[in-house]
Amino acid sequence: MDHGNMHNMPPPPSPSSSMANQTNSDMIVMHMSFFWGKNTEILFSGWPGTSSRMYALCLIIVFLFAVIVEWLAHSSILRGRGSTSRAAGLAQTAVYTLKTGLAYLVMLAVMSFNGGVFIVAIAGFAVGFMLFGSTAFKNPSDDEKPFEVL
Repeated sequence: MDHGNMHNMPPPPSPSSSMANQTNSDMIVMHMSFFWGKNTEILFSGWPGTSSRMYALCLIIVFLFAVIVEWLAHSSILRGRGSTSRAAGLAQTAVYTLKTGLAYLVMLAVMSFNGGVFIVAIAGFAVGFMLFGSTAFKNPSDDEKPFEVL
């Protein structure tokens, strides 16, 4: 493979020289493995920051997003049984779009690699499924057969 005139190009700057002008407060640490702690960034630059209250709010929001995703996934609007009108199809599409957007936000929050965020996301999905998807809180209707564990 011929690279032409690439021999005259300067080498790319090394990471240490490009970061030499930054102070410790300007540096963003991106974790590539799970870590524990409240000092993290999730979804937005600077949020939740270093405040314990904002971190707790962040955990509550991620938990609620996960529960809402499960609620929407098991909603009767999304299943769309018996209705073939365009309005019902638009409502079904809107609910699906909202569910998918919230699921991606939860995924992006988990990609912060913060252990607390991961745990509350899994807990939110579990609670949401238990409330809206499992048979634990449902009365089986005549047309649905209950799932039996053998």
